[in-house]
Amino acid sequence: MELQGTFTVARPRSQVWAALNDPDVLRGAIPGCDTLTGDGYDARVALKIGPVKAHFSGRITIAETVPEDRLVLTGEGNGGVAGFAKGGATVTLADLGEGTEVAYLAEVAIGGKLAQLGSRLIESTSRKLAAEFFDRLNEALSRIAEPTP
Repeated sequence: MELQGTFTVARPRSQVWAALNDPDVLRGAIPGCDTLTGDGYDARVALKIGPVKAHFSGRITIAETVPEDRLVLTGEGNGGVAGFAKGGATVTLADLGEGTEVAYLAEVAIGGKLAQLGSRLIESTSRKLAAEFFDRLNEALSRIAEPTP
């Protein structure tokens, strides 16, 4: 399944880049995330997708970076009997007059019990979770003080 979207942050690209590389900011932005540690990031996330509640443990790896321009992530998580998820995402930043445009393109594959829920439910939940992540990231960035000239 492919997910894509864009949003605008009223902050300079350097601040958005720093936030995308800050484990504390990411932990607060990832829906259901209670642990995010390490250089590559070991993560624990609790999610409810339709009737299935699952705790995923997994790893997010930064596969490629072009500072303040593009970040490529890969990851996989195991939710026990609920199934697994794996995929990757490319996040790109571009200057806009009012701040920074953040665009993302993600590929996600799931298996196990989750895959039996149906593609419509999985896709709508994935889109909702992606939107929630970027809303939370935007909120975190809005709390950063404006740089002084």
